[in-house]
Amino acid sequence: MVTSRTPVSPFPLVEPSAAEPSAMGVVLDLIERIGRVPTGGTATVRLVGANRIAGLDLVTAWCASSGNEIVSVEGLTVTVLHGRSPDPLAGLDPAQLPGSRVWVYTNFDCNLACDYCCVRSSPKAERRAIGAERLQQIASEAAAAGVGELILTGGEPFLLNDLDALVNSCTDELPTTLLTNGMLFRGTRLERLRRMDRSRLTLQVSVDSATPGIHDSHRGNGSWAKAVDGIRIAHDEGFRVKVAATLPADQMHELDPFHDFLDTIGISREDQVIRALAHRGVADSGIELTVDSLIPEVTITADGVYWHPVAADHEDQFVTRDIFPLADAIAEITRRFVAHRRAADRAAEWFPCA
Repeated sequence: MVTSRTPVSPFPLVEPSAAEPSAMGVVLDLIERIGRVPTGGTATVRLVGANRIAGLDLVTAWCASSGNEIVSVEGLTVTVLHGRSPDPLAGLDPAQLPGSRVWVYTNFDCNLACDYCCVRSSPKAERRAIGAERLQQIASEAAAAGVGELILTGGEPFLLNDLDALVNSCTDELPTTLLTNGMLFRGTRLERLRRMDRSRLTLQVSVDSATPGIHDSHRGNGSWAKAVDGIRIAHDEGFRVKVAATLPADQMHELDPFHDFLDTIGISREDQVIRALAHRGVADSGIELTVDSLIPEVTITADGVYWHPVAADHEDQFVTRDIFPLADAIAEITRRFVAHRRAADRAAEWFPCA
């Protein structure tokens, strides 16, 4: 037998008093208040008594028809923007849109202990591997969600005994970039590299300077020479190679000789990536990068989803433990990014002095 139920109101059902405005009265009050603020300003009205639901419905309908926008409903207070806020995503390059590419930390252990590692990787770090099954599902769902590229990083991915299978599960779905320090291309690890798809995989090797001094001071003695040898091996094996450098502010004068050096070892200018030192992980200095200051790049670890790869070991940029469905995780990061941008726009108010 089918029974009907009366919808339950989220507000207590009380009789209106003679002093309470009608639902239409709330809208008329809003129209007057909006008229007093410039475009981009906000006005608030309060919903009261038995007219709360009807008042909110009328405010919503009026905003839709008048070109204004409800920005928040907090308790009984409705805040309305005069005009419509710009789309926070409209000004971004398509490659910067959340979900245009997805980062995955394959593991966190590493053969090096760089003194500015943003996720505290080292030979002593717990592996925290993403695992073959999860990575394959990430790759499949990323392709279905319209992601354009996967980026695999660590730790040092070449410490994983099944790295060739992991990488191939990604390149079967999407173009993939694999970050590495380039020091382990020998023996069975070189054989794993040779089993990877050259047409769909780019290697990105970390090199910080044109000569060993700066690089080795951060990453360990002898690491520069091994990384450069790794670049040559990767080229000989037919892979496209990018080089990424991390430079503190006081070493930016090294840029010109560094670019010249990379030219000589066959790294095209478009594949030369320079990034500033971030004050994250074990770094004791660098630029401060927060959720408010970063355009997000969806980042997945064994622990869940993060805002950006530079903070994939930090609670302040943790988003959710639910990796799947991946489309939902991407949507949640996009939603939060839009909310941050709109809040920042609202905080920047016009204050005329003349």
